[in-house]
Amino acid sequence: MIPSPPQVAPPAASERVTCSVRAALRYGVPANVVLAVAEQEGGRPGQWVANTNGTFDVGALQFNTAYLRSLAPYGIGPAEAARPGCYAYHLAAWRLRQHLAHDAGDLWTRAANYHSRTPGLNADYRAQIMVRGARWAGWLHARWPSLPMAATSVAVRPPTRTTIRPSSVSSALRASTEVPVVFTRAGAGFRIDPNDPEPK
Repeated sequence: MIPSPPQVAPPAASERVTCSVRAALRYGVPANVVLAVAEQEGGRPGQWVANTNGTFDVGALQFNTAYLRSLAPYGIGPAEAARPGCYAYHLAAWRLRQHLAHDAGDLWTRAANYHSRTPGLNADYRAQIMVRGARWAGWLHARWPSLPMAATSVAVRPPTRTTIRPSSVSSALRASTEVPVVFTRAGAGFRIDPNDPEPK
């Protein structure tokens, strides 16, 4: 049984939802997978967590610095992963897309590779994100029953430093949502009504 969501979503959770959905739409990753990973990682902008292997997990999505080395030719480094806003979610969705498209195993095993490919660590993480993913799927379906999802077999480039305009997702959201979606005047993005409950 999926627990009932709270009546009011805190602002940080609202950003998590907004940024995760935007990133999922851009990279064709199931939104409940991005939300499950974001909730599981539970980082904060600017946060650096040291790992036993000498790497660090950075920012809201705890993006590992080992992956950042391969993104350096694109001008993407730890500062980008650590900054506030949606950029970290786009990095994570891009990376999840790579795992879903190229790794072996079922969808949740491939998604859990975001955390670790070590079998035991992957299995524990997989079990946790599956529970979160099921809860988010129910929450999303109640609000966006036709949220578009792309296939995971097409390779994509990593996110650029440019800001994604809301117009690229606005029609999809307006057509499929019953949740109040607010578009900012400067075109900086959209947010979900903070009074809309999210699952917990």
